Amino acid sequence: MAPSLLDLAPVVPVVVIEDASDAVPLARALVAGGLPAIEVTLRTPVALDAIRAIAGEVPEAVVGAGTVITPEQVTETVAAGARFLVSPGWTDVLLEAMRGSGVPFLPGVSTTSEVVALLERGVTEMKFFPAEAAGGTAYLRSLAGPLPQARFCPTGGIGSANAPDYLALPNVGCVGGTWMLPADAIAARDWGRVEALAREAAGLRTLRAQV
Repeated sequence: MAPSLLDLAPVVPVVVIEDASDAVPLARALVAGGLPAIEVTLRTPVALDAIRAIAGEVPEAVVGAGTVITPEQVTETVAAGARFLVSPGWTDVLLEAMRGSGVPFLPGVSTTSEVVALLERGVTEMKFFPAEAAGGTAYLRSLAGPLPQARFCPTGGIGSANAPDYLALPNVGCVGGTWMLPADAIAARDWGRVEALAREAAGLRTLRAQV
């Protein structure tokens, strides 16, 4: 059985790529730093090209698509090589498309009712978004008691300072974030700095093992 997406790495970098030529070196830096699961968000016109390039040239990366909100995007991103899908929220139509894609997916939730609705549909792994604005660690800790079967990848407002607090929770498998991708480093194409920050983030796995 393939490992859960939530168990690939403690942190999933959430990447917004403005220049498609940055995709491959950026992905290589993240992988070298120990973060193989890379979520490329569909927020820019070059996102599909970036996914295609990473899938084709960085085989060690597990590249996925984020901000997936339509069935058409599910089809396009999987065709481009996406190996997982992440949405900020979900509907039955979107959920059906993601389920039929053949790749792992994390539908977004921010309320207890949404979590229960997904559990009712057989989905146990979800994105919790926007994590900090929706209640943060206190909210997720409250869900662990009545809904222990639900596991989350919280994303939104998470950085190096509070990531350990999320990872210490029993119902959190990993977190999503951008702190290992500072804008000035990307602009300067300082991939060495990205790799160093990724390595620090990957080190949170050790911290989690000690919890």
